[in-house]
Amino acid sequence: MVDSLSLSNNKYAIVGGGLMGRLLAVALAKSGAQVDLFDKGNPEGTHAAARIAAAMLAPLAESAITEDSVVRMGLYSLPRWQDLVANLSSSVYFQKDGTLILWHRQDANEAERFAAHLEKNCRNNHALSAPQKLNNDALRELEPGVADRFNQGLYLPNEGQLDNRQLLSALVNELKLLKVNCHWHTEISPQDMRIQSKYKAVIDCRGTGAKEFWSSNVTSNTLRGVRGEVVRLYAPEVKLRRPTRLIHPRYPIYIAPKENDIYVVGATEIESDDLSEMSVRSAMELLSAVYTVHSGFAEARILEMATQCRPTLKNNLPEIRTQRNKGLTDLILINGLYRHGFMIAPAVLDCTMQLLEHGYSNTALELGLSITQSNAEAEVICA
Repeated sequence: MVDSLSLSNNKYAIVGGGLMGRLLAVALAKSGAQVDLFDKGNPEGTHAAARIAAAMLAPLAESAITEDSVVRMGLYSLPRWQDLVANLSSSVYFQKDGTLILWHRQDANEAERFAAHLEKNCRNNHALSAPQKLNNDALRELEPGVADRFNQGLYLPNEGQLDNRQLLSALVNELKLLKVNCHWHTEISPQDMRIQSKYKAVIDCRGTGAKEFWSSNVTSNTLRGVRGEVVRLYAPEVKLRRPTRLIHPRYPIYIAPKENDIYVVGATEIESDDLSEMSVRSAMELLSAVYTVHSGFAEARILEMATQCRPTLKNNLPEIRTQRNKGLTDLILINGLYRHGFMIAPAVLDCTMQLLEHGYSNTALELGLSITQSNAEAEVICA
Protein backbone atom coordinates (compact mmCIF):
# COMPACT_ATOMS: atom_id res chain seq x y z
CA MET A 1 0.00 0.00 0.00
CA VAL A 2 0.93 3.65 -0.37
CA ASP A 3 2.48 4.88 2.83
CA SER A 4 0.52 7.39 4.90
CA LEU A 5 1.81 10.82 4.04
CA SER A 6 1.13 14.54 4.15
CA LEU A 7 0.08 15.61 0.68
CA SER A 8 1.46 19.11 1.09
CA ASN A 9 5.02 17.86 1.41
CA ASN A 10 5.08 15.91 -1.84
CA LYS A 11 5.12 16.29 -5.59
CA TYR A 12 2.90 14.36 -7.99
CA ALA A 13 2.82 13.79 -11.73
CA ILE A 14 -0.54 13.33 -13.46
CA VAL A 15 -0.52 11.95 -16.99
CA GLY A 16 -3.78 12.69 -18.78
CA GLY A 17 -5.59 16.02 -18.55
CA GLY A 18 -9.19 14.98 -19.14
CA LEU A 19 -11.92 15.13 -16.51
CA MET A 20 -10.24 12.98 -13.85
CA GLY A 21 -6.78 14.41 -14.46
CA ARG A 22 -7.98 17.99 -14.05
CA LEU A 23 -10.11 17.25 -10.99
CA LEU A 24 -7.27 15.42 -9.30
CA ALA A 25 -4.70 18.10 -10.16
CA VAL A 26 -6.94 20.79 -8.65
CA ALA A 27 -7.65 18.75 -5.52
CA LEU A 28 -3.97 17.96 -4.93
CA ALA A 29 -2.91 21.56 -5.51
CA LYS A 30 -5.56 22.80 -3.08
CA SER A 31 -4.16 20.34 -0.54
CA GLY A 32 -0.78 22.03 -0.86
CA ALA A 33 0.94 19.46 -3.07
CA GLN A 34 3.10 20.32 -6.06
CA VAL A 35 1.59 18.99 -9.27
CA ASP A 36 2.89 18.46 -12.81
CA LEU A 37 0.13 17.72 -15.32
CA PHE A 38 0.95 16.23 -18.74
CA ASP A 39 -1.44 15.79 -21.65
CA LYS A 40 -0.91 15.15 -25.35
CA GLY A 41 -3.88 17.38 -26.18
CA ASN A 42 -4.76 21.02 -25.62
CA PRO A 43 -6.36 22.87 -22.69
CA GLU A 44 -9.71 22.83 -24.51
CA GLY A 45 -9.73 19.03 -24.27
CA THR A 46 -10.48 18.67 -27.98
CA HIS A 47 -9.67 14.95 -27.97
CA ALA A 48 -10.91 14.14 -24.46
CA ALA A 49 -13.91 11.87 -23.93
CA ALA A 50 -15.20 14.39 -21.38
CA ARG A 51 -15.70 17.01 -24.08
CA ILE A 52 -18.11 14.78 -26.03
CA ALA A 53 -20.65 14.13 -23.27
CA ALA A 54 -24.01 15.24 -21.95
CA ALA A 55 -22.75 15.31 -18.33
CA MET A 56 -26.01 14.05 -16.86
CA LEU A 57 -25.94 13.19 -13.16
CA ALA A 58 -28.69 10.60 -13.09
CA PRO A 59 -28.10 7.63 -10.75
CA LEU A 60 -31.72 6.44 -10.77
CA ALA A 61 -32.06 6.60 -14.56
CA GLU A 62 -28.74 4.80 -14.98
CA SER A 63 -29.70 2.15 -12.41
CA ALA A 64 -31.70 0.47 -15.17
CA ILE A 65 -28.49 -0.48 -16.99
CA THR A 66 -25.63 -0.48 -14.49
CA GLU A 67 -24.46 -2.08 -11.26
CA ASP A 68 -25.45 -0.97 -7.76
CA SER A 69 -21.90 0.20 -6.99
CA VAL A 70 -22.07 2.74 -9.83
CA VAL A 71 -25.47 3.92 -8.58
CA ARG A 72 -24.02 4.41 -5.09
CA MET A 73 -21.10 6.35 -6.55
CA GLY A 74 -23.56 8.53 -8.45
CA LEU A 75 -25.62 9.24 -5.33
CA TYR A 76 -22.44 10.13 -3.44
CA SER A 77 -21.20 12.37 -6.24
CA LEU A 78 -24.27 14.54 -6.82
CA PRO A 79 -23.90 16.73 -3.68
CA ARG A 80 -20.14 16.66 -4.12
CA TRP A 81 -20.57 18.20 -7.57
CA GLN A 82 -22.46 21.06 -6.02
CA ASP A 83 -19.54 21.72 -3.65
CA LEU A 84 -16.90 21.33 -6.34
CA VAL A 85 -18.63 23.68 -8.77
CA ALA A 86 -19.38 26.24 -6.05
CA ASN A 87 -15.69 26.39 -5.09
CA LEU A 88 -14.42 27.09 -8.61
CA SER A 89 -13.38 30.61 -9.54
CA SER A 90 -15.28 30.43 -12.86
CA SER A 91 -19.00 29.79 -13.10
CA VAL A 92 -20.25 26.42 -14.37
CA TYR A 93 -23.85 25.67 -15.29
CA PHE A 94 -25.22 23.17 -12.77
CA GLN A 95 -28.82 22.03 -12.54
CA LYS A 96 -30.67 19.69 -10.21
CA ASP A 97 -34.23 19.64 -11.53
CA GLY A 98 -34.61 15.92 -12.09
CA THR A 99 -34.95 13.80 -15.22
CA LEU A 100 -38.04 13.42 -17.42
CA ILE A 101 -38.78 10.08 -19.08
CA LEU A 102 -41.09 10.01 -22.12
CA TRP A 103 -42.32 7.34 -24.50
CA HIS A 104 -44.58 7.00 -27.50
CA ARG A 105 -47.73 4.89 -27.35
CA GLN A 106 -46.18 1.94 -29.20
CA ASP A 107 -43.42 1.76 -26.56
CA ALA A 108 -45.76 1.67 -23.54
CA ASN A 109 -44.83 -1.90 -22.61
CA GLU A 110 -41.14 -1.03 -22.68
CA ALA A 111 -41.86 2.00 -20.48
CA GLU A 112 -43.79 -0.15 -18.03
CA ARG A 113 -40.88 -2.53 -17.69
CA PHE A 114 -38.48 0.39 -17.26
CA ALA A 115 -40.63 1.95 -14.50
CA ALA A 116 -40.94 -1.38 -12.70
CA HIS A 117 -37.16 -1.80 -12.81
CA LEU A 118 -36.62 1.65 -11.28
CA GLU A 119 -39.19 1.01 -8.56
CA LYS A 120 -37.45 -2.25 -7.68
CA ASN A 121 -34.11 -0.47 -7.49
CA CYS A 122 -35.61 2.15 -5.16
CA ARG A 123 -36.87 -0.59 -2.85
CA ASN A 124 -33.38 -2.07 -2.76
CA ASN A 125 -31.65 1.28 -2.26
CA HIS A 126 -33.60 3.70 -0.07
CA ALA A 127 -31.24 6.56 -0.94
CA LEU A 128 -32.87 6.69 -4.37
CA SER A 129 -35.95 8.89 -4.77
CA ALA A 130 -38.92 6.98 -6.17
CA PRO A 131 -40.03 7.86 -9.72
CA GLN A 132 -43.24 9.84 -10.04
CA LYS A 133 -45.84 8.95 -12.65
CA LEU A 134 -47.20 11.92 -14.57
CA ASN A 135 -50.55 12.28 -16.30
CA ASN A 136 -50.97 14.90 -19.02
CA ASP A 137 -51.85 17.69 -16.58
CA ALA A 138 -48.83 16.98 -14.38
CA LEU A 139 -46.63 16.70 -17.45
CA ARG A 140 -47.89 20.03 -18.78
CA GLU A 141 -47.03 21.71 -15.49
CA LEU A 142 -43.59 20.14 -15.28
CA GLU A 143 -42.53 20.38 -18.94
CA PRO A 144 -45.17 22.25 -20.99
CA GLY A 145 -43.22 22.04 -24.23
CA VAL A 146 -43.85 18.30 -24.65
CA ALA A 147 -47.40 17.98 -23.27
CA ASP A 148 -49.04 18.30 -26.70
CA ARG A 149 -47.21 15.22 -27.96
CA PHE A 150 -47.18 13.01 -24.86
CA ASN A 151 -50.04 12.07 -22.55
CA GLN A 152 -47.92 10.72 -19.72
CA GLY A 153 -44.38 10.51 -18.42
CA LEU A 154 -42.13 9.61 -15.55
CA TYR A 155 -40.32 12.12 -13.38
CA LEU A 156 -37.12 11.19 -11.55
CA PRO A 157 -36.46 13.81 -8.85
CA ASN A 158 -33.06 14.68 -7.36
CA GLU A 159 -31.12 14.15 -10.56
CA GLY A 160 -29.07 16.78 -12.31
CA GLN A 161 -26.58 17.79 -14.98
CA LEU A 162 -23.80 20.26 -15.61
CA ASP A 163 -22.13 21.84 -18.62
CA ASN A 164 -19.14 19.64 -19.40
CA ARG A 165 -17.31 22.15 -21.57
CA GLN A 166 -17.75 24.98 -19.11
CA LEU A 167 -16.39 22.68 -16.41
CA LEU A 168 -13.31 21.70 -18.41
CA SER A 169 -12.56 25.39 -19.04
CA ALA A 170 -13.16 26.32 -15.41
CA LEU A 171 -10.78 23.59 -14.25
CA VAL A 172 -8.06 24.90 -16.59
CA ASN A 173 -8.53 28.35 -15.10
CA GLU A 174 -8.28 26.84 -11.61
CA LEU A 175 -5.04 25.08 -12.56
CA LYS A 176 -3.56 28.41 -13.59
CA LEU A 177 -4.62 30.11 -10.35
CA LEU A 178 -3.17 27.23 -8.31
CA LYS A 179 0.09 27.37 -10.30
CA VAL A 180 -0.09 23.78 -11.43
CA ASN A 181 2.64 23.07 -13.99
CA CYS A 182 0.58 22.12 -17.06
CA HIS A 183 2.44 20.56 -19.98
CA TRP A 184 -0.07 20.53 -22.85
CA HIS A 185 0.78 18.95 -26.22
CA THR A 186 3.14 16.63 -24.36
CA GLU A 187 2.84 12.88 -24.82
CA ILE A 188 4.79 11.02 -22.17
CA SER A 189 4.82 7.53 -20.69
CA PRO A 190 3.92 7.15 -17.00
CA GLN A 191 6.61 4.46 -16.81
CA ASP A 192 9.22 7.02 -17.84
CA MET A 193 7.96 9.37 -15.13
CA ARG A 194 8.36 6.66 -12.49
CA ILE A 195 12.12 6.70 -12.92
CA GLN A 196 12.20 10.29 -11.67
CA SER A 197 12.44 10.00 -7.90
CA LYS A 198 11.26 13.57 -7.40
CA TYR A 199 7.64 12.35 -7.53
CA LYS A 200 5.86 10.65 -4.65
CA ALA A 201 3.45 9.07 -7.13
CA VAL A 202 2.65 9.11 -10.83
CA ILE A 203 -1.08 9.01 -11.59
CA ASP A 204 -2.28 7.73 -14.95
CA CYS A 205 -5.60 9.29 -16.03
CA ARG A 206 -5.25 8.76 -19.79
CA GLY A 207 -8.45 6.80 -20.40
CA THR A 208 -8.19 4.72 -23.57
CA GLY A 209 -4.59 5.89 -23.97
CA ALA A 210 -3.56 3.59 -21.12
CA LYS A 211 -4.39 0.25 -22.73
CA GLU A 212 -0.88 -1.12 -22.28
CA PHE A 213 -1.30 -1.02 -18.48
CA TRP A 214 -4.63 -2.88 -18.43
CA SER A 215 -3.65 -6.27 -19.83
CA SER A 216 -2.92 -8.14 -16.60
CA ASN A 217 -2.94 -11.94 -16.77
CA VAL A 218 -4.18 -11.92 -13.16
CA THR A 219 -7.30 -9.77 -13.46
CA SER A 220 -7.92 -10.08 -17.23
CA ASN A 221 -9.66 -6.71 -16.94
CA THR A 222 -8.58 -5.31 -20.28
CA LEU A 223 -9.39 -1.80 -21.41
CA ARG A 224 -11.37 -1.00 -24.53
CA GLY A 225 -13.12 1.94 -26.10
CA VAL A 226 -16.91 2.17 -26.48
CA ARG A 227 -17.91 4.63 -29.18
CA GLY A 228 -20.47 7.29 -28.39
CA GLU A 229 -22.01 9.79 -30.80
CA VAL A 230 -23.67 13.09 -29.92
CA VAL A 231 -25.23 16.02 -31.74
CA ARG A 232 -25.13 19.57 -30.38
CA LEU A 233 -28.08 21.70 -31.47
CA TYR A 234 -29.07 25.33 -31.17
CA ALA A 235 -32.85 25.24 -30.69
CA PRO A 236 -34.30 28.52 -29.36
CA GLU A 237 -37.87 27.36 -30.02
CA VAL A 238 -37.71 24.31 -27.74
CA LYS A 239 -37.19 25.48 -24.12
CA LEU A 240 -36.90 22.14 -22.34
CA ARG A 241 -36.20 22.66 -18.64
CA ARG A 242 -34.37 19.45 -17.71
CA PRO A 243 -32.68 16.39 -19.21
CA THR A 244 -35.23 14.29 -21.06
CA ARG A 245 -34.96 10.64 -22.08
CA LEU A 246 -37.07 8.95 -24.72
CA ILE A 247 -37.68 5.23 -24.27
CA HIS A 248 -37.21 3.30 -27.47
CA PRO A 249 -36.41 -0.41 -27.95
CA ARG A 250 -33.53 0.32 -30.34
CA TYR A 251 -32.08 3.73 -29.45
CA PRO A 252 -33.06 5.20 -26.08
CA ILE A 253 -32.34 8.87 -26.69
CA TYR A 254 -31.33 11.57 -24.23
CA ILE A 255 -31.68 15.34 -24.64
CA ALA A 256 -29.70 17.51 -22.23
CA PRO A 257 -30.56 21.25 -22.34
CA LYS A 258 -27.65 23.57 -21.61
CA GLU A 259 -27.54 27.35 -21.34
CA ASN A 260 -28.31 29.65 -24.28
CA ASP A 261 -30.68 27.20 -26.02
CA ILE A 262 -27.99 24.57 -26.61
CA TYR A 263 -29.05 20.91 -26.52
CA VAL A 264 -26.80 17.86 -26.38
CA VAL A 265 -28.47 14.82 -27.95
CA GLY A 266 -27.17 11.29 -27.90
CA ALA A 267 -28.08 7.62 -27.70
CA THR A 268 -25.64 5.44 -29.56
CA GLU A 269 -23.26 3.05 -27.82
CA ILE A 270 -21.12 1.02 -30.17
CA GLU A 271 -18.46 -1.57 -29.25
CA SER A 272 -15.74 0.01 -31.33
CA ASP A 273 -12.57 2.09 -31.05
CA ASP A 274 -13.47 3.85 -34.30
CA LEU A 275 -13.12 7.63 -33.98
CA SER A 276 -14.25 8.48 -37.50
CA GLU A 277 -17.15 10.82 -38.18
CA MET A 278 -20.75 10.01 -37.25
CA SER A 279 -22.56 7.58 -39.51
CA VAL A 280 -25.57 8.57 -41.59
CA ARG A 281 -27.69 6.01 -39.75
CA SER A 282 -26.82 7.41 -36.33
CA ALA A 283 -27.45 10.98 -37.46
CA MET A 284 -30.82 10.11 -38.94
CA GLU A 285 -31.93 8.15 -35.88
CA LEU A 286 -30.89 10.86 -33.43
CA LEU A 287 -32.41 13.72 -35.36
CA SER A 288 -35.65 11.97 -36.27
CA ALA A 289 -36.15 10.82 -32.68
CA VAL A 290 -35.48 14.24 -31.20
CA TYR A 291 -38.02 15.79 -33.59
CA THR A 292 -40.70 13.44 -32.24
CA VAL A 293 -40.10 14.88 -28.76
CA HIS A 294 -40.56 18.53 -29.73
CA SER A 295 -41.47 20.03 -33.10
CA GLY A 296 -39.23 23.02 -32.40
CA PHE A 297 -36.22 20.84 -33.18
CA ALA A 298 -37.22 20.97 -36.86
CA GLU A 299 -35.78 24.48 -37.08
CA ALA A 300 -32.80 23.78 -34.82
CA ARG A 301 -29.33 24.46 -36.16
CA ILE A 302 -26.80 21.62 -36.06
CA LEU A 303 -23.72 23.02 -34.33
CA GLU A 304 -21.71 19.82 -34.16
CA MET A 305 -21.82 16.08 -34.79
CA ALA A 306 -19.13 14.44 -32.72
CA THR A 307 -17.83 11.01 -31.75
CA GLN A 308 -15.57 9.79 -28.97
CA CYS A 309 -14.61 6.52 -27.29
CA ARG A 310 -15.29 6.07 -23.59
CA PRO A 311 -12.71 4.08 -21.63
CA THR A 312 -14.35 0.84 -20.54
CA LEU A 313 -13.06 -2.16 -18.63
CA LYS A 314 -14.28 -5.72 -19.15
CA ASN A 315 -16.90 -5.50 -16.40
CA ASN A 316 -18.00 -1.94 -17.37
CA LEU A 317 -17.01 -0.79 -13.87
CA PRO A 318 -14.35 1.75 -12.80
CA GLU A 319 -11.19 0.67 -11.07
CA ILE A 320 -8.16 2.16 -9.37
CA ARG A 321 -5.01 0.08 -9.73
CA THR A 322 -1.75 0.77 -7.90
CA GLN A 323 1.69 -0.58 -8.78
CA ARG A 324 4.68 -0.64 -6.48
CA ASN A 325 8.05 -1.80 -7.72
CA LYS A 326 11.36 -1.57 -5.95
CA GLY A 327 13.37 1.43 -7.07
CA LEU A 328 10.45 3.07 -8.90
CA THR A 329 7.95 5.76 -7.97
CA ASP A 330 4.48 4.42 -7.14
CA LEU A 331 2.09 4.31 -10.09
CA ILE A 332 -1.68 4.78 -9.67
CA LEU A 333 -3.97 4.06 -12.60
CA ILE A 334 -7.56 5.36 -12.72
CA ASN A 335 -9.74 4.07 -15.51
CA GLY A 336 -12.96 2.45 -16.71
CA LEU A 337 -15.42 5.26 -15.97
CA TYR A 338 -17.27 4.24 -19.14
CA ARG A 339 -20.44 6.23 -19.85
CA HIS A 340 -20.72 7.34 -16.21
CA GLY A 341 -17.67 9.58 -16.04
CA PHE A 342 -19.36 12.77 -14.93
CA MET A 343 -21.89 10.97 -12.76
CA ILE A 344 -19.25 9.23 -10.61
CA ALA A 345 -16.11 11.37 -10.98
CA PRO A 346 -16.29 13.04 -7.52
CA ALA A 347 -16.55 9.62 -5.84
CA VAL A 348 -13.51 8.34 -7.74
CA LEU A 349 -11.69 11.58 -6.92
CA ASP A 350 -12.33 11.34 -3.17
CA CYS A 351 -11.31 7.67 -3.07
CA THR A 352 -8.07 8.50 -4.88
CA MET A 353 -7.28 11.34 -2.50
CA GLN A 354 -7.84 9.04 0.49
CA LEU A 355 -5.62 6.43 -1.11
CA LEU A 356 -2.84 8.96 -1.62
CA GLU A 357 -3.07 10.32 1.89
CA HIS A 358 -3.68 7.17 3.93
CA GLY A 359 -2.80 4.24 1.68
CA TYR A 360 -6.41 2.99 1.70
CA SER A 361 -9.92 4.32 1.13
CA ASN A 362 -12.87 3.56 3.38
CA THR A 363 -15.11 5.40 0.92
CA ALA A 364 -14.10 2.95 -1.82
CA LEU A 365 -15.10 0.06 0.44
CA GLU A 366 -18.46 1.68 1.19
CA LEU A 367 -19.22 2.44 -2.45
CA GLY A 368 -17.86 -0.76 -3.96
CA LEU A 369 -15.13 0.91 -6.02
CA SER A 370 -12.45 -1.66 -6.83
CA ILE A 371 -8.87 -0.84 -5.82
CA THR A 372 -6.29 -3.33 -7.03
CA GLN A 373 -2.99 -3.34 -5.15
CA SER A 374 -0.04 -4.64 -7.16
CA ASN A 375 3.34 -5.39 -5.58
CA ALA A 376 5.81 -6.65 -8.13
CA GLU A 377 4.15 -9.78 -9.63
CA ALA A 378 1.33 -10.14 -7.09
CA GLU A 379 -2.06 -8.47 -7.32
CA VAL A 380 -4.80 -8.43 -4.71
CA ILE A 381 -8.32 -6.96 -5.03
CA CYS A 382 -8.81 -4.73 -1.99
CA ALA A 383 -12.28 -3.31 -2.55
